[in-house]
This record gives sequence, structure tokens and C-alpha cells, in this order.
Amino acid sequence: MQASQQHRSSVMASRLFPRVKEEVEPCCFPQFPAIDRSFCYSDSSHGSHFSVKNSHEPYCTLESSSARGSYTVYNSSSNGSPMSQQESQSNMSDLHHSPDNTYSSPISGSCITDDVSDLKGKLRELETVMLGPDCDIINSTISPEMDSWRLVTDAVSRRDLKQVLVSCAKAVSDNDLLTAQWLMDELRRMVSVSGEPIQRLGAYMLEGLVARLASSGSSIYKALRCKEPASAELLSYMHILYEVCPYFKFGYMSANGAIAEAMKDEDRVHIIDFQIGQGSQWITLIQAFAARPGGPPHIRITGIDDSTSAYARGGGLNIVAKRLSKLAALFKVPFEFNVTAMSGCEVQQEHLQVRPGEALAVNFAFMLHHMPDESVSTENHRDRLLRLVKSLSPKVVTLVEQESNTNTAPFFPRFRETLNYYTAMFESIDVTLPRKHKERINVEQHCLARDVVNIIACEGPERVERHELMGKWRSRFRMAGFTPYPLSSLVNATIKTLLENYCDRYRLEERDGGLFLGWMNRDLVASCAWK
Repeated sequence: MQASQQHRSSVMASRLFPRVKEEVEPCCFPQFPAIDRSFCYSDSSHGSHFSVKNSHEPYCTLESSSARGSYTVYNSSSNGSPMSQQESQSNMSDLHHSPDNTYSSPISGSCITDDVSDLKGKLRELETVMLGPDCDIINSTISPEMDSWRLVTDAVSRRDLKQVLVSCAKAVSDNDLLTAQWLMDELRRMVSVSGEPIQRLGAYMLEGLVARLASSGSSIYKALRCKEPASAELLSYMHILYEVCPYFKFGYMSANGAIAEAMKDEDRVHIIDFQIGQGSQWITLIQAFAARPGGPPHIRITGIDDSTSAYARGGGLNIVAKRLSKLAALFKVPFEFNVTAMSGCEVQQEHLQVRPGEALAVNFAFMLHHMPDESVSTENHRDRLLRLVKSLSPKVVTLVEQESNTNTAPFFPRFRETLNYYTAMFESIDVTLPRKHKERINVEQHCLARDVVNIIACEGPERVERHELMGKWRSRFRMAGFTPYPLSSLVNATIKTLLENYCDRYRLEERDGGLFLGWMNRDLVASCAWK
């Protein structure tokens, strides 16, 4: 009797399952072209375009024009983000005539969300027929997978952008390309470079996921270098970011406070800046030294920087030298500037031009996370530079870094960390610059999107954005022989005064020998000093 029942169940299952599969699959997954390892995203005045291109064509960056077969995602979040009419008709026609579509009923452009209830009904019917009285036992085996799938489909139907991003990253991590492509298609309808903070960030995180599958993350990172606007009247994108967000000012101010405190009695000061950028950090310090009782010291700055920053400046380090020299002359501060145009990985002791009789300060502001560590290279430039600096016997060494853990984390947890970190950053920008503000879009695209893409899309030496938490930096400095240099209460009070000019959702906390600037409950930037 039992054998007869099992036989009947087996026959029913063999008849039902293929039929249900035929019904479910065509109406579940949008029809995609095969992955050819080359996707395109672009931003234009009419929207944001994603396309799948032939593998021999170059990868289109966020600056590129729209390409053939692209999906249009309108920038206006209120209007939604449908496919363009022509492409929608074309794609729908392909679906209707697909050999896999055995039914004459039309298939919507987002059929998963349209037919979720129908899919659930078929799954319940299949479960009832196949499992019979023993369904509780078998259900315990298949429930986790079904629950996971239900969460994904529910997130899509709710248009829960954050959860869909996470689910898409999980599919990419698991090499589930069909699910990844489906979710990318859904995400293209949700993101907008001029929408809510999560929509704007979502556009760039989707760019990173697409680039990861296309193995083109490094080329995008290089193409999106932060650069000067064409107009001489406009400030650089980085300067705009410096003005609207307190992160850089906080970092520079805390580092300058530690240097000023350490050098208050010195007549000759040598500052080595390992990533001088445009030299903005030293403007306030030169002014502070000019007002020092007893007169200013002789200041010599050695500015180190590579070609990426030269691109942003619109020229070499001589631009910074002229700017700071002019300022120092205005405030009657004796001043020298040494140009050291190279990457931190190339720096050796002879490049630093240390002289006897000078009190030495070394500044690592938003720089060390670019140095490859032991997980990337046996040369381990991250720790090598710390040991090199320690051998110079500096009076103070300052560190300012983003408080994020993306260095050695595997792809999926790294994606989630990046999503949480930059969500807070984009939310903070949102309270300062209007969403339609042209400079805001440029700032986010050229100065933040490039980092997001690199973190998500790249691996090995090509992934240069490798942030670590303060606890890890503390371990590295201690291993190099440094001891903490406490920040003064005056510096802390000054920074708190700075924050009064910004939104009250910023917060400042002093703990474990460092200062942490955060947005609401998320730490974003940490600063500390060593000797």
C-alpha cells in the first residue's frame, strides 16, 4: 500500500513539476541577453542609461553618452524610472516571441513583481501534491531557500532599494548570474542620480556591481578621477565637498591642533605631508603660527603627491608651492616648500630631505588607506612607511582616516559596509546641497562614486580604497614603535565650535585616544596623533 502511494506521488510529481516549471519560469525572470562582460551606465540630462554591449566595445563610464539598447532611468524620482518607450516595446516583443514563452498572455516588463502571488500559488499547489502527509518533515529542508527567495521578491515588490542592492550583491557573490541580472534590471528602475540619498548612492553601487561582472572596475576608477571644472570661476569638486561637509575640515583641524601643540616652542619646523593635495590643510596652520607669541617659526613643508592629485589640481606641486608661499609672505612667516612628486609606495628616506636642527611633524591625512598592506603585497608599504617615519624621530605624527572596514573584508560584507558608510555620507550631503544642484551631482560622481566603484568592483592591487578601523591603525602604529600623543582639550573645543555651523545630526566623540566625527549613529572619520 505504501509503495503504491509513493508510486502515485512520483507519477503526479513527474507530471506536475515540468508543467509548473514551464509556467513559472517564463513569467518569473525577464529575458536578458547573455552576459558578455561589458555593461554600460551613463548620466545625461534626460536620465541615467545602462546598457549591455558587445565585449569588444569599451566600458562606458558615468560620463559617457547613452549607447544602443540602454535602459533609461529618469533622474526624477517622482516620475519613476521606466524603460524608454521604444526599448520597452522592443523588449516586450522579444518576450512575446520567445520560444520559452508558451503562453499567449502578455508579459510585463517587471513580471516578477506582477506575478508574485501567482508564483506563490503555484508553489503551494506543487507543495501540496508532492509532499502529502510528510510535508512538515520535507518542508524543514526546503524552507530556508524558499524563505530567502520570498524575501527577495518581497523587497522588489516593495521597491526596497537597500534590500534589493544587498540581494543583488549576494547573487553576484554567489555567482548566481541569472538572479543578479534580474535584480540589476529592477535596480535600474529604482536608482536616480538626483533622487533620495539612497537612490543616488544606489546608482553608483549598481555601477560597481555591473563593473565587477564586467571586470572593468579599475578603468572606471581611473576615468572618474576628481578634476577641475572647465570654468576658471568655479571651485574644484573637491573644494566644494570640503566646504559643504565638515569631514575634511575636522580632520585637518585636529591634525593641525596636534602639530601646533607639539611645535609651540620650536624655531624651525619641518612638516612632511604624504598627500598634500591642494595644500588647503596648511592655510590655517600658517596663520596660527603667524600669531604665535614671540613670532612665527621657520616652516618648511615637504609635499608628497602622485599624478592623480596633479590631475585634480590641474598641474604639478609647484601650484601648491606658489599658493602657500604667497600666503606665508602675506603673514610674514619664513617659508620653504620641497616638491616630492611621487606615490607613497615609492618614497624612501632620501626623498624626505630631513635636516638636523628641525623639529619634524609627519601628516597622514586620508592617505595611508591607499597604501597596500601585507594582504596585497609582500612589500607591505602601509607598515613600511610607518617604520620609515618612526626612524626619523618625529615629534608628532598625525593620522586622519575614514572609519570603515573595507581592507581585507570579502566582497559581500565589504559591499554591506560600503552601503552603510556611504548612506550616512550621502544623507549628510543631502542637508547641505539641493538635489538638483549641478555641483552636487558632480561632487558625488567625481569624488565619491569613484571610491565606491573601486571598493565594490576591484580586487588585488587594483583595489586601492582599503580603509581600516581605528583599532587596526592603532595596532599598526604600536607595532612600528609609536606611542599615543594626546590631543589637547583646546583642539576638541575648537572642533565642537566648528560643528555648530553644520547640521545638528553630526556628532563628535572622544574615545580610545582619538576623535571620531559621525553622522547620527555612524562614525565616518577618525583622527589621532602619535610620537
